[in-house]
Amino acid sequence: MTDYGIHASHEQIPPAELLAAVVAAERAGFDAAMCSDHFSPWSARQGQSAFAWSWLGAALQATNLSFGVVNAPGQRYHPAVIAQAIGTLGAMYPGRFWAALGSGEYSNEHITGEPWPRKEVREARLLECVGVIRGLLAGEEVTRDGLVTVDRARLWTRPETTPALIGAAVSTRTAAWCADWADGLVTVNAPEQHLRDMITAYRDAGGRGPLALQVHLSWAPTEAEAEAIAHDQWRSNIFPPPVCWDLETVDHFDVVSKDVTVDQVRQVVNVSADLERHVEWLRGYAALGFDRIYLHHVGQDLLPFVEAFGAKVLPALR
Repeated sequence: MTDYGIHASHEQIPPAELLAAVVAAERAGFDAAMCSDHFSPWSARQGQSAFAWSWLGAALQATNLSFGVVNAPGQRYHPAVIAQAIGTLGAMYPGRFWAALGSGEYSNEHITGEPWPRKEVREARLLECVGVIRGLLAGEEVTRDGLVTVDRARLWTRPETTPALIGAAVSTRTAAWCADWADGLVTVNAPEQHLRDMITAYRDAGGRGPLALQVHLSWAPTEAEAEAIAHDQWRSNIFPPPVCWDLETVDHFDVVSKDVTVDQVRQVVNVSADLERHVEWLRGYAALGFDRIYLHHVGQDLLPFVEAFGAKVLPALR
């Protein structure tokens, strides 16, 4: 049975409004939630970027949902600090929190003033961070002298049950690489064959644990409104790697996306005013084998989406 959650986009919505939306989502029948963890949005039109870890404590307290976050340790965040954050939320809310770990995007990491490493170096650094985080959550004293430096770190507050560390991937190569260390896999909506290939790559490499999918969608009472929302809010987010990894600022994203069309946005966002069409899309993803599907309405007003999908879409999926 697939769980259907809501994705909370800190880059688009102020944190108090986002908290109200996840409270409403639980009441409407959503099973779970996840959120982003960025320092800046991808467009000035999105216009927000609150600190995910502060918000997560409030969201876990305000609901009974499980929550996850996609995080990039190693440059903007020291892995020992992330281990402490994971351990604290895991201790306070047992069994309700997980963290997905990825190699990051320069638009968030450039704030440290440090050089942006090549992809293979970022992956090696992430693997070191995973080792640090796992060691600390296991109660070890950790010292490292490598791509990350740690000096005699120890977590004094640890959860009885260690939160899952999920691999975040958008390519089959990265999915297979995550299989060596991750407790599950999370990716984003893509053509069906690519998603099948992602699952196969992860499982064939020995990947364990749940499969999660974040689905970008745009819904409104009319097709024109749904298209306008998607084009306004998500046209800066259509670019595949390495472009999305390596651009530096909001201004850069807005310049490269100024001529993006609605049809191009439709390639990465499920756009429709027809709730039945959204049901069909979501059933298709579930049939591929995803255990958790997180719905990300790319608009900035989540409450109409929450109400409509809670009333019509979620019941049809169960």
